[in-house]
Amino acid sequence: MRRPTVRALRGVLALTAAATAVPLAAAVPAAADSVVIGGTPASIEENPYAVALSSRTRFGGTRAGQFCGGAVVEPTKVVTAAHCLSKEVLGANGVRDLKVIAGRSELRGSKGQEVLVRDTWVNPGYDPVSNVGDLAVLTLASALPESYVIGLAGPGDPAYAPGTAATVYGWGDTSGRGSYASALRSARVQVLSDEACERAYPGNSDGKYLSPTMLCAGDLRGGHDACQGDSGGPLVAGGRLIGLVSWGSGCGQAQSPGVYTRISAFVAPSRNAAPL
Repeated sequence: MRRPTVRALRGVLALTAAATAVPLAAAVPAAADSVVIGGTPASIEENPYAVALSSRTRFGGTRAGQFCGGAVVEPTKVVTAAHCLSKEVLGANGVRDLKVIAGRSELRGSKGQEVLVRDTWVNPGYDPVSNVGDLAVLTLASALPESYVIGLAGPGDPAYAPGTAATVYGWGDTSGRGSYASALRSARVQVLSDEACERAYPGNSDGKYLSPTMLCAGDLRGGHDACQGDSGGPLVAGGRLIGLVSWGSGCGQAQSPGVYTRISAFVAPSRNAAPL
């Protein structure tokens, strides 16, 4: 069986309530180098909430240091995947040049702006074994335009209904074989039912789907998916943020849809989540 992979290279507001998650047995995700499978070029002007996370000291300058994605949810707040900030990705000592690249489609271009990250918050309920609660929040040193902010889909939002058309954005692997995009791309996927996701990931070596903090989307026939390098990037439906790229088995494989952090789990207070 294919090992599940977190979708990162190598590998709102005040979030104050402590999150508690019970670790569940699942295969440990293997970090992998990986862009959007089966996608097309996307306009950053039409999707300004999509941002790239960058560290040139860690990942070099070829792709402006891009290693993960994120979404702007307040002028000074960006949400991303918790595993993007792990020691496995950023090294044991972390990095001092963590930035968000905003308003720029072409990573090697000069448009938009690069903003230093002033502070990070990693969901204390995040479990790297099961990928439960895979969410982090970056606080920026300076504010981005209000027009960059995307709204959040809360509990009960119809955007989560199975069959809903959604779009995932990123700069990651476009083929599943290390062919990285230099400009923002998007892929159309479909929100899948929890039952379909549980069948795809029942808890074997491919991983376990856990609906309270996870959302599943893709094409069960394969061909459309997020991939390595897309981690933390936005999944959008109905103009609202519903998920963040988290993990999956391979990229664009039939019967192996992408698994995303479920944003609604963090919008309203609960025992297991800090509110956005």
